[in-house]
Formats: sequence, C-alpha cells, structure tokens
Amino acid sequence: MTSPSIERKGQTASAVPRQTLRDSWASHWDSAVTSYYLMVGASALLLVLGLVMVLSSSSVDSLAAGDSPYKVFLNQAQFALMGLPLMIVASRIRPGGYRRIAWPALAVAIFLQLLIFTPLAVGTKGNLNWISLGPGLTIQPSEFSKVALAVWLGVVLARKQDLLHDWKHVAIPAGPAVGVVVGLVMVGKDLGTALIFVLLVAGALFVAGVPMRIFTVLAVVTAGLVAIAASTSNRAGRIFAIFGGETADPSGIGYQTQRGLEALGSGGFAGVGLGASREKWSYLPEAHNDFIFAVIGEELGLLGTLLVLLLFAILGIAMVRIIRRHPEPMVKITTAAIGCWIIGQALINIGVVIGLVPVIGVPLPLVSAGGSALIATMLALGIVISFARDEPGAREALAARSSVVRRSIAVVGGATWRRGGRPTTSDDK
Repeated sequence: MTSPSIERKGQTASAVPRQTLRDSWASHWDSAVTSYYLMVGASALLLVLGLVMVLSSSSVDSLAAGDSPYKVFLNQAQFALMGLPLMIVASRIRPGGYRRIAWPALAVAIFLQLLIFTPLAVGTKGNLNWISLGPGLTIQPSEFSKVALAVWLGVVLARKQDLLHDWKHVAIPAGPAVGVVVGLVMVGKDLGTALIFVLLVAGALFVAGVPMRIFTVLAVVTAGLVAIAASTSNRAGRIFAIFGGETADPSGIGYQTQRGLEALGSGGFAGVGLGASREKWSYLPEAHNDFIFAVIGEELGLLGTLLVLLLFAILGIAMVRIIRRHPEPMVKITTAAIGCWIIGQALINIGVVIGLVPVIGVPLPLVSAGGSALIATMLALGIVISFARDEPGAREALAARSSVVRRSIAVVGGATWRRGGRPTTSDDK
C-alpha cells in the first residue's frame, strides 16, 4: 500500500512541469521584446499571405485581359519591396525623430491631397482620390495622410494632454487639421477612407484622455456628417442591400456581397485548395482587392480566415501592450491611432465581405492588392515597431541577443574556415 507521503510527493513532482511551463510563458510575456517580436512576426506573415493570395486571386483576370498571370502579383511584390526599406528605416527612428518631422509630414500630406484638384487627378469608380505620377503609376495620397495624421496627433495631443479637459484645446489645433484632411478625402467622394480617418482620430483622442462628454459631441457630429454623405442614392442602396437587396443581377447593388458569401460558404473547413477558387473566375468583382478575404475563405477555408483574424488580433494585442508599457504619451497616442486605423479597417473589410457592413471600398491591410495602401501600412507598422524597440529595456535586450548571434556566427564561421583547408598551426592544436 502506497503511503500518503509518497502520493503527495508524486503529485508535487507532476505539478512541477506545469508550474515551470506557466513560469516560462509568464517570463516570455513579460519580456521587454515581446511586443517587438509580435509586431514583426504578425506583419511578416500577413505580408507573405497577402502576396500569395494576390497571385492566386488575380491570375485569372490578368489572363482574361491578355496579360501575364503574374502581372498583379509582380506589381504587388514590387510595392512590397519598395515598402520594406521604408518600414526598416521607420523602425529605427526614435520617438524624438517623429516629433521633429510631424508638422512637415502633415504639410506634405495635405499638399499631395490637394493635387486631386489638378490635372494630375485620376478618378476611379466615382472616387477622385488618386493622382498620376507618370504612365501606369498612380498613388493615393490619402493613404499617406493616415500615417502623417497619426504621428501629428500623437505629438500635438501629447503636448496638450493636461489641457484636454477643455474642448477648446481639443479643437485647436487638432480640429482644423483633421477637418482639412478628412474634408479633402470626402470632397473626393471616398467615404470609406473618410470613415477610417474617423477611427484613427477617435483612437488618438481616447488614449489622449479626452473626456467622454466631448467624445459624445464629436460622435454626434460625425454621425451627422456620415448620414449626409451616405444620403446619395448609390450609397443608400448599398446600405439597404445588406438587409436584402438585389443579388442575382451582376449589376445589382448586393451582387458583390452575395458572391463573397458564396465563396466563403463553398470553402468549408479546410477550403477547396490554394489556387482552386471558382469565384475568382470573373464571378466575384475585386477578388484580389476589397474581397480578397472571400477568396481566402474559399481556398483556405475556415482555417485560413481564422488565421487572418488571429494575425490581426496579435497586431492589436501588441499595440495595446505598447500603449500600456511605453512611458511617453506621444508614443501611446500615435500607436492607438495607427492601431484603430489598421485593425478597424481590417474589421470593416471583413464585415463588408460577410455582409454586416455596406460595401464602402476599403482594402484588407497588408493583404489586398494596392500599392499606396500597402506601402503606407508598412510604413505605419514600421513606426509602431520603432516604439516597440523603445519600450523600457527593449533596446538593451535586442542588443544583447544580436551580440550573442554575432558571436555564434563568428565561432561557427571560424571553425568552418579551419576545416576548409587552412594549414593547422600549433594554435589550432
């Protein structure tokens, strides 16, 4: 018969690995570099997934247009290669550097947005929000305005944080700047992008500590402006379509949403297979752009859509972690603005695809095809990664790990070189 003391020892021994595992997870979560690795890892995976799905979802339409099946993919890969060095440089700038460039960056962004009123302007599907810089090269200034406004709000609201209980200090100078940027976007009839700006500004004001009474007034004013902007027959039709509009006719307002739902439904749990989508054969409009999430659901199934949601959730968790851990108000506010922009835009895009939100033409960040959106998002994530590197203790921890890696490479390289044929000396023996 086993003694009670032996049973207790056995129970204690079995509990040790579980306790050790919990302690290990806790130590990793509390690490100064956790936010950094979460940001880098989730961003990289979303970027790679986006490139793969752009190739899969665009090849058929490219062939139908008489182009190479890789045309859209190669363009997207080119934009990714352009955005990568910008992202790396942005991740190396300290918060003080962003304070110095905040005002010039906003001025440049507004100037670029004003170019939509010049002959350089290019209209697409009723929206006048692009400018042409040459044959086959257009940019969307509003995407870069998001980055500039997020940094600028962080700088301005941080300086006035103790005065934000007074609505006058909220209105000046933030009000005119936000009004100009968002107003120019709405003049270009791009309501979807204007709504993303609203999320960006709301995130910045909330983390800055603006009282809820002021938030309520701003929300009412914003809702009124959105209602006015949405009162056109086309936009109103999109809103009513989510409650059961036309779906069978390809020219019907609800057709795109219906095809997206069919793509998601046909994917099942594991999908029909990468590249095997049927909806991308000219049935689903914008399959490689605004509705790429539907193709992900069709080809990769529920697992693929959950992976996308998980990666955006990781980005959101990392940004919240930076907001909680970083001591500087400017960093907190800017991170909140960028987080509400990227995560909010992702949720709106997914909501459009599954029929919960009217079609308003916003891409899935890092995943949908589109050069300006991709580069601007990568730049914004680079800024947040720089803040993650600036968390207390993060730079020292990253430097220590980099030093260990360099020493390990030096040791391995030296040993390989000695085995490669160099005469052995007495020092090697």
